[in-house]
Parts: sequence; C-alpha cells; structure tokens
Amino acid sequence: MRKILATSLVLASVSFTASAEECGKVTIADMNWNSATLIANIDRFILDHGYGCDAELVPGDTMPTGASMIEKGQPDVAPEFWSNSMKAALDKGVDEGRIRYAGSSLSEGGEEGFWVPEYMVKKDPTLATIEGVKANAKLFEHPEDPDKSAFMGCPAGWNCQISAGNLFNALELDKAGFDLIDPGSGAGLSGSIAKAYEREEAWFGYYWAPTAVLGKYKMVKVDFGSGIDEKQFKDCTTNEDCLDPKVTMYPPSPVDTVVTETFAKRAPAAMEYLSTRAFTNAKMNALLAWMEDNQADGELAAEEFLNENSDIWMKWVSPETADKVKKALAAL
Repeated sequence: MRKILATSLVLASVSFTASAEECGKVTIADMNWNSATLIANIDRFILDHGYGCDAELVPGDTMPTGASMIEKGQPDVAPEFWSNSMKAALDKGVDEGRIRYAGSSLSEGGEEGFWVPEYMVKKDPTLATIEGVKANAKLFEHPEDPDKSAFMGCPAGWNCQISAGNLFNALELDKAGFDLIDPGSGAGLSGSIAKAYEREEAWFGYYWAPTAVLGKYKMVKVDFGSGIDEKQFKDCTTNEDCLDPKVTMYPPSPVDTVVTETFAKRAPAAMEYLSTRAFTNAKMNALLAWMEDNQADGELAAEEFLNENSDIWMKWVSPETADKVKKALAAL
C-alpha cells in the first residue's frame, strides 16, 4: 500500500513539474493604464498559482510592446491590446506565425458614445435618443453663453476629438443650439460629469468605456437611430479631412489578448485560460471605480477581484485550477 501511495505521489509530482516546465517563464506586459494593469496582475496570479508558470510582469505600452512581440518574441503575453491601433502590423505578425490573438479581453470591446445621466432618462425616456436631446436642448445649459446649449467634446489633441467633432456636425447639433465645448483635458471632461452628478444637473457629451467614471456615474448612451456604419466611421468619421460626415454610432473597438506563437504552442493549458478570460464593460467600469476610490494598484485590485468574484473567474478555469488559485489566495 505504501509503495502504491509513494508511486502515486511521485507521478503527481512529475505531472506537476512537467506542467510547470511546459509553461515555463512567462513575461506579461503591464500596460500603463488601470484596466490593463489589473488584467495583467490577474493573469500573473492565475498563471503562477493555477498553472505552475513562472510569471513575471514587464513594463509595456501599445506600440513598443506590439513591435517587440512581433520582432523579438517578447513579452509572451499582452493581456489588453487595443488592436485597431496597429492592426496591419499585428495581422502581418499573425500571418507570419509570430503572434496569435488569444481572445477578447473585453467581451463587448471598447465603447464610445455620446452620453446623458441616467437620472435624466428616468424623468424623460426620450432623452435616450438624439431627437429627444435636440428637442430638449435648453436643458443643457452652456457655462458661458445663456443663448446656447452645451455639448462636452473630447479634449484637443486626442484622437476622439476628430470623431466627436465630425459626429457633432453630422448630427447638426449646432442647428439645435448646441456649442461644442473643449473640456481642456481628460480631467476636465470627467470633472464636468462628476459636477453635474453631484448637483443632478443636465449633461451631454462624449465619453468612453471602460472607465472609472462610468463605473461611478450611471450614464445612458444616446441612440442616434442610425445603427453602425463601420465603413463610414473608418473612412470619414475618424478622418480630420472628412468633408461630409454621416451619422453613425461608434463601432466597438476590439480589445484583444495577444500572445507570441512560441508561448501558445508550449503552454496550451494557459492558452485555454487566456482565450476564455474576458470582462464585460460594466464589470470593468465597476472595478476601475473601486481602484480609484481605494487608490489601489493593479496587484491589490487583482486580489480584490479574485477574492470577491469567484463566480466570474472560476468559469475561466478547471475546478482543479480553481482550487489551486483559492489556496494561494487563502495564503496571502
């Protein structure tokens, strides 16, 4: 009996060692914004403790990380990659067998739109539509000109300034009395939402998700009644030289997990996890709001997520892997 037990323990040890060696050292890009650093830390913990990997975070940013993965095969994993930013290069890297799209980090993609506070829509459901907003333009008081209404645009110099401006023109918001206001900065834009919410005042403008702001303040995306015209959006809406913009809703921005082909081939179990792991925008908004309220870094936020959301992450892994992760969490 002892011999059988000893043999079983040896086999189990060999199996675990093989699994660890199979995964090996894994470098994970820790991008310099909150949602990306949160996902990177979650991945590090689960790969370390659930799959026996030797996972390490390395500094990252979109362009240099993408180029390094394609040209040098490092880092192994970029957990949150807004792939439209260098799609041609990424697709070429896939075609050449250098990298692979593992799955979507954000199941609904990045989200942009024109928004109004939820409390306004509860009072008047028509404000969830652009026609309702236009008909009630006087509600949105201009901070400097009482004869005009305020639309808060995207800060100057940001890419979204072009799309927001073109859609402002396509929707003919100026004819409804709106003035396109430059908030001056990202902080100015988010601050204008916070100020309106504290006073339950009217607000109408551009914003995006996932963000802490949309986690803290319940906003409703205004329906333009147009659906999404991806060709129009790509060819004209996002083009500074667009002369005749047409109305279209913002298409979702693909947000992917990108891995090197060498990692994908040597660690199929870890790849299965990365291809399954995804967040809804609503959940990520809430997590980002928690990070901001608690001044938490990615590591602390990852522990909070794993401790408080087992109903979510346990669906990404096998029961055996989940047990390993839970034991590691209990030991913290």
